[in-house]
Amino acid sequence: MVRDTKFVTNGKGQVSQMLFAKRLEFLQTNVFADMDKAKAKALAAGRQLIDLSLGSSDLPAETHVVEAIVRSLQDRSTHGYLLFHGTEAFRLAAARWYEQKFAISVDPETEVLPLIGSQEGTAHLPLAIIDPGDFALLLDPGYPSHAGGVYLASGQIYPMPLRAENNFLPVFADIPGPVLAQARMMVLNYPHNPTSAIAPLSFFQEAVAFCQQHNLVLVHDFPYVDLVFEEAKSKEETQTGLAPSVLQADPDKTVSIEFFTLSKSYNMGGFRIGFAIGNAKLIRALRQVKAVVDFNQYRGILNGAIAALTGPQDAVKATVATFRHRRDVFIDALARIGWQVPTPKATMYVWAQLPPPWQQNSVEFCTRLVETTGVAASPGAGFGKFGEGYVRFALVHEPAVLKIAVQKIAEFL
Repeated sequence: MVRDTKFVTNGKGQVSQMLFAKRLEFLQTNVFADMDKAKAKALAAGRQLIDLSLGSSDLPAETHVVEAIVRSLQDRSTHGYLLFHGTEAFRLAAARWYEQKFAISVDPETEVLPLIGSQEGTAHLPLAIIDPGDFALLLDPGYPSHAGGVYLASGQIYPMPLRAENNFLPVFADIPGPVLAQARMMVLNYPHNPTSAIAPLSFFQEAVAFCQQHNLVLVHDFPYVDLVFEEAKSKEETQTGLAPSVLQADPDKTVSIEFFTLSKSYNMGGFRIGFAIGNAKLIRALRQVKAVVDFNQYRGILNGAIAALTGPQDAVKATVATFRHRRDVFIDALARIGWQVPTPKATMYVWAQLPPPWQQNSVEFCTRLVETTGVAASPGAGFGKFGEGYVRFALVHEPAVLKIAVQKIAEFL
């Protein structure tokens, strides 16, 4: 790979050479950044934007959550740096929340770590695990920050293909031996972004056993823990929930770490607050990385998060019901224009296979769609090679707006 070179002129008119790290070569494109440019172009052309490209909830945080933050703002003692031990109340709340949901004990001192959003955690963790040249096993399609963190750690990526015929679950037996010999970590994410697939507990049990056998760290990104729409149909589902935790398959936390966020369940995306729960050594390693990057989130936001985790959970159920209704409205509207899409069981997304002639050019489809109609979606190719042929719609608008979006899509098609 040729090292990127930039030329700049100093104050004396002399040209000097500026070199950038090779790792930036892998970060030249990003699905959200690319669509942001296309959206800006559509706005400049006078289009009215309906943005279905970003999974940023349009629902507000609950009043008692906001009030806890407001009270904190009036408390001058919250205005300083917040070191790890100052996060004890939040870590305790996160541990109790997890224990109530999954019936697995968690040590808030050694097995919980506050994060500035779960994306920050998944991006930083490879720095604690990956040495240059090591492999990370990632889902393809998958969330972009998973790959970005590996590239920042100068690691290599082995994409685990997700195919509809396999219910968008990876096949571990297909991973080549030489790759496994150099692999250090595997990253999973169920309910899955972007495909909205759900993984059963039996799959996580297989993943844990595989990672134990091959000495891999098992990372589970779990932002959609509550955004599941279907009812349990079997005894196993009733006991574990339709969105099981990886730690239910690894209760001793031998190889696993799990990332949570308050962005989806509690509509706190802009507050950037999440946490990790898992193996104490992994938590300590991630804490070491964070120690040179940040001083944790503002205490007032942590107080709001505590209010969310420990307060009434009726709003979470209401959020789930809202996105279930939007899913049904959007799927029905697509069907009425002749675009048949499987009904997702979870998340806030619809993962739709593109109709002809767009099946091999999701980027052009999304670019032309937003430029022509103002409707923005995320191209499947932006989530990985095996996302090509699909498009992801985020259900982050009221049903009436979603219907208008589908009408515009129909006109475009």
